[in-house]
Amino acid sequence: MQIIIVGGGASGFMAAITAAETFPDSHIHILEKNKTVLNKVRISGGGRCNVTHQPSDLRFFIKNYPRGEKLLRKLLLRFGPKDTIEWFEKRGVSLKVEVDGRMFPVTDSSHTIIECLLRTAKNLGIKISTSTGVKSFKYASDSKIGFSLHLDDGQELFADRLVIATGGYPKETGFDWIKEHNHQIVPPNPSLFTFNTPGNYLLPLAGVSVQDVLVKISGTKHEWRGPVLITHWGFSGPAVLKLSAWGARDLAENNYNFSCRINWVPDLNEQQLRDFFVGEKTKTPKQQISSHAKFGIPSRLWKAFAEQAEIPDGLIWSEAPHKLLNRLADLLNNSQFDVKGKTTFKEEFVTCGGVTLSDINPENLESKKVPGLYFAGEVMDVDGITGGFNFQNAWTTGYIVGQSVGK
Repeated sequence: MQIIIVGGGASGFMAAITAAETFPDSHIHILEKNKTVLNKVRISGGGRCNVTHQPSDLRFFIKNYPRGEKLLRKLLLRFGPKDTIEWFEKRGVSLKVEVDGRMFPVTDSSHTIIECLLRTAKNLGIKISTSTGVKSFKYASDSKIGFSLHLDDGQELFADRLVIATGGYPKETGFDWIKEHNHQIVPPNPSLFTFNTPGNYLLPLAGVSVQDVLVKISGTKHEWRGPVLITHWGFSGPAVLKLSAWGARDLAENNYNFSCRINWVPDLNEQQLRDFFVGEKTKTPKQQISSHAKFGIPSRLWKAFAEQAEIPDGLIWSEAPHKLLNRLADLLNNSQFDVKGKTTFKEEFVTCGGVTLSDINPENLESKKVPGLYFAGEVMDVDGITGGFNFQNAWTTGYIVGQSVGK
C-alpha cells in the first residue's frame, strides 16, 4: 500500500511512524514543501520544544482547546499526554515538567525531539522528500490507485491513501486545493498573539512582568488569569496569549481594535484596596507611597501607577488625600488600555480555522467526502492555547490517523 503524507511537521511524522509500525508492509512517503522538516518543532519553546503539557484529569486538560474540544475529548483517551511521554521515553527521550506544567526534553533542546523523529522514521524506511510542494490532487474511486498528486514542479505521484498534515494556513486561499474536493473551510484567523497598545504609559517598562494578573476583553466574556509581560509594543505573557486564543474570532471581527482591562491585584476588589490604603495611613504613616511597592508588584511598575494616579514623589501615607488613593485603587483594579493591532508571538504561528470538523469522521479522522483521505494536526479546525497543547493535538491526531490509514 502506498501512503503519502503531505506535511513534514509533528503530526505528519507521528502519522507516518505510527502507520509504518501498524502496517509494516506499506510504503510511506512524507512530502514537505520547505527545505527542512519539523520547523515548528525546532523553534518551539525558544528552541527547547514544548512537547506537551503535564497530564491531568481530562476534564481540565481538554479545557485548553478553544476549538476542537469535542473531537479531542475521545481521541485523547486513546493517545493522550501520558502516552506521548511514554512514546518518547521508549525511543530514548526523557521529558521533564516545569512549574507551569509545560514539558520539555531534559536536554532543553528541540534537536533531541527532531533527531528522535528522524531516526525512527529512517529505521522504519519512511521516505522523506523536502522542497516538494503539492499543487493539487485527484481521487478516482474506480482506479486501482486512488490518488494522483500534482506537485509544484510538474511531477505526478500516486497513492492508495493520502494524509494531509500541512498545519494551518494564514489565508483561506491556502486551503483551495482541499476545497476543490467539497470540504468546507472555517476561515483561518491568527491565534496566540500579543496585544499592541500604542501610547500606553507602561511601554517604557518593557521587560517587567507580574505573575498573577486578570486580563479581560471589554464587552465580552473572555478573560484569563496568569502572568503578564510588558513589552515595547504592549502586553504579552501567558495570560495575554491564552486570552488571544479564546478570543481569536471575536478579535478578528473587530480588526484587532478593542479595549482590554487589567486587574493587577485580582485577589482584592476595589473596596478592599481602599480599605488597605486607609490602613496604611496608621500602619506606616511616614512611608513614602511611590517608593514602597505593595502586593508584590515590581517597584518600577508601582511607581508608574503612582505617577499615573498623580501621587507626588515624597508623599507619605498619612498625608495622602483619599481622592488620590481611590485613583490608585482604580488603576490597580481596573486599568484600561486601547489595543490597536496584534503581534505574532515569536515565530510560533498558530491559527484557528481549517477543515470543518463536520466533514471528518471523529473515530479515525478520515474525510467524509473522499474515502482514503485523512487529516491530522492544525489543518483541521482545532487549536490549543500556549503550553504544549498544540503539539499534543499533533501527536494525538497523527497517532490516530497512523493507526487507521492502512486499513
